[in-house]
Amino acid sequence: MELQKLRYFYAVAKFQHMTRAAEQLCIAQPALSQAIKSLEAELQVELFVKKGRNIALTQYGVYLKERLETILPEIDSIPAELDKMKKRENKTVKLNILAASAFVINAIVKYRKIQPDVVFDFEQNELRSDCDIVITTNSLAHSSTTPCKKRFVKKEEIYLAVPKTSQYAQRGSIDLKEVRDEEFVLLSSARLFGVICSEFCASAGFYPKVLFESDSPTAVQNIISTGTGVAFWPEYSWGELPNDSIALLPVREPECSREIIIELYQTLPLSKYAEDFYEFLLKQINKK
Repeated sequence: MELQKLRYFYAVAKFQHMTRAAEQLCIAQPALSQAIKSLEAELQVELFVKKGRNIALTQYGVYLKERLETILPEIDSIPAELDKMKKRENKTVKLNILAASAFVINAIVKYRKIQPDVVFDFEQNELRSDCDIVITTNSLAHSSTTPCKKRFVKKEEIYLAVPKTSQYAQRGSIDLKEVRDEEFVLLSSARLFGVICSEFCASAGFYPKVLFESDSPTAVQNIISTGTGVAFWPEYSWGELPNDSIALLPVREPECSREIIIELYQTLPLSKYAEDFYEFLLKQINKK
């Protein structure tokens, strides 16, 4: 779930009036309404019902509002807390995560167990060039005015995930065109990986029939884990399969792969952990 959508929902839940919430948020009412519909579709529940000229919360909406009353203040306090941590610049590693985000986040969690005082400052911004480490892919051009000190490239296979109960599950590999009539679970084209997967299908001569589509990798992974439909699964970026109800098949034709690129830059101020974490990332990806 996107944080912005949750904030939009919370504003509407407080006012129980779409127009007043839109005015407070300084956005157009149609955009707000669309964001709420998108959140409901993602959660697969109705959060509001019409009540005369106004709207009212459903039981699901009441529950979500109550949860957010605790969660949002905690989230809002994070910038101030991080600001205090960033004063220790030599302990801060600046990351620009443009690909393989789940893999990098998992690596961060493991590394902090080894170095608990390290601070990570990370974002996803193609234009940012002042980072210690950039994780990107050959499908995305990235330029920096800072000289690259070290560069590592790893080929990442993109597998086809199929339910264990499907007719394809026992196959050693598959041609993508064989599943042209199956329903797909996809990451939307708002995400680079979603664009790449659509290009794979186009290369195989078809447009995928969409069973479920989201710009949230977590939502897509959760649907895939139910053993519903077929989907693309990156070898490193999304980590291990969540359960044994899914089989991963290498795709023979077309070639479904990309390169994961990890670059270390010599930025100022220098971080004493940047190069060590760079080497840690390389060890983690080479374990796969």
